[in-house]
Amino acid sequence: MNLSLENKVALVTGASRGIGQAIAMALAQAGADVVIASRKMADLEKVEVEIRNMGRKCLPVATHVGKTEEIKNLVDNLMEEFGRIDILVNNAATNPSMASAIDVDERAWDSIMNLNLKGLFFLSQATARIMKEKGGGRIINVASIAGITPDILPVYSISKAAVIMATKVMAQQWAIFNIRVNAIAPGLTKTKFSEALWKNQDILNIAMSRTPLGRPAEPEEMVGAVIYLASDASSYVTGQIIAIDGGMTI
Repeated sequence: MNLSLENKVALVTGASRGIGQAIAMALAQAGADVVIASRKMADLEKVEVEIRNMGRKCLPVATHVGKTEEIKNLVDNLMEEFGRIDILVNNAATNPSMASAIDVDERAWDSIMNLNLKGLFFLSQATARIMKEKGGGRIINVASIAGITPDILPVYSISKAAVIMATKVMAQQWAIFNIRVNAIAPGLTKTKFSEALWKNQDILNIAMSRTPLGRPAEPEEMVGAVIYLASDASSYVTGQIIAIDGGMTI
């Protein structure tokens, strides 16, 4: 099995913390040069230092993936620096509302869908066009088990269910270009993004009662599947969703 990513260029969105940071660091450890994107440059620069200390190249680009003009800027910067992209990890996501489905407003809906789905799709499209010309590539979407079974974040769940279908559609249509598209679906993970959930004892108790392994995940526990999907070890895998959820979906 070849898990090496030597001489590969990877792009990770939402890379300044949590799962995205863990993935960016792991890709660098596997040998890739990494472009990291999130909204705040100051947060990205801290990750950049760590990646450069591994001896890998790193390009931070402040980007709001929910805005198409910023997607173009991100891709332009990437191509100017590296001239290619081999791996895209769509990790950036948001959930500004804990409102129920009957109470959630349009503004929250648009915010979630613009980043979690629209941005993911059009960044994938932009990078796929480059991958097509360069002979192929790998796209890995970070979905969620909330997209498999609904949870207390209704619009977030809908957006992640759409990410799962987008993964399958892209995998089906882009296989002819040697582009493999897969997704991971994390369960409850101890990140700042999900802090409101795992720091709420009542919510945590309910979630863990449904989780055979009986604990939340750490961000670093997501990276093994990503390295597998990004590498030649998964050369015949496309359109798949790997749940990394401690068994919750069973």
